[in-house]
Amino acid sequence: MPLIWCSISSHGFGHAAQVAPVLNELSRLVPGLKALVRTTVPPQFFAGRLDVEWEASNVPQDIGCVQRGPLTIDVEATWAEHIRFHADWEKRVREEARAIRSRRPTLLLSDISHLAVAAGSRAGIPTIGLCNLSWDLVLEPYHDPTNHKQAEALRLIQQAYGKAELMLRPTPGLPMTSFRKTVEIGPIAYPLKAERPRLSEIVGATPGERLVLVGFGGIVLESLPFDHMEQLAGYRFIVSGPVPDYCNRAHSISAIPLPFGSLLAAADILVTKPGYNMIVEAVAQKKPVVYVRRHNFADEESLIQYLHRYGRGIELSAEDFASGHWLDALESTQSLPQPAEAAPLPTGAAEAAQILAGYLTR
Repeated sequence: MPLIWCSISSHGFGHAAQVAPVLNELSRLVPGLKALVRTTVPPQFFAGRLDVEWEASNVPQDIGCVQRGPLTIDVEATWAEHIRFHADWEKRVREEARAIRSRRPTLLLSDISHLAVAAGSRAGIPTIGLCNLSWDLVLEPYHDPTNHKQAEALRLIQQAYGKAELMLRPTPGLPMTSFRKTVEIGPIAYPLKAERPRLSEIVGATPGERLVLVGFGGIVLESLPFDHMEQLAGYRFIVSGPVPDYCNRAHSISAIPLPFGSLLAAADILVTKPGYNMIVEAVAQKKPVVYVRRHNFADEESLIQYLHRYGRGIELSAEDFASGHWLDALESTQSLPQPAEAAPLPTGAAEAAQILAGYLTR
């Protein structure tokens, strides 16, 4: 039985959401495939998404970024964590390589842990990356050139990425020069099933009311302007996290017995940050997006360009988002013009699976 070792960053759920469709496609090409999912992303995230036989291994794979909510990177804390993580780098790589050897996988897939790439290479396992960005690109804008510990952490990340046999870069993706070889693949989007009538019934939406999914990835918003949301007649909101008892218009995702993908497919409007999976899924599902910029994340601009080229989007300032001044943006989505160009087909998962299958069936 072939085993694929999947190292997944737990900086939000976006990396896991990229890997899951690839594993599902791969399981159709490689009979008897089993996946070891090494990540601190909660196992329940994968339970409704993976068709392949899998097991969880709850071990941190990287730092990513330390966040103050989904919109703000704590730069100082992020560097402090990276410096700590890399202080005993050789020991980390050695121990991870030992763990990999103990399971004897046929292939290692990393999205996009440099530790896994370095350890997989040391263990003598074919090692492939998958992501639209890499951590060195995220960190470089915050690098203080006079700080030698920051420079050393960046060097180790880039050196590790250079050990990968191949980097699979889904569209839209950033140029990643730390990898020896990059292959561009199509967008990765999960096949979604809309259950609009059921969702409308659950949230008590009346005919004509628009359903708004407020989703900011796996990093929960600390607060939402519920008082203002209650005043937005004609809208129902589906949000992550708890909802105050007095709210009639807002409904917690946790209280709705439908998978997140079904909520996205059934919604009329998405309110989100420009993250890979939400933007690519929105374009694939032809959903208008009200987005709140982070202004400090590497792939934000490429995702916004992709949205405006192939989908429909309008920006809401962070100040207006926090204060609940959403109405103008929500109303504007109804008059956004249809895109002039057809979006690229979401073929990335199938393309990645074809490439990975070549390593697993040698």
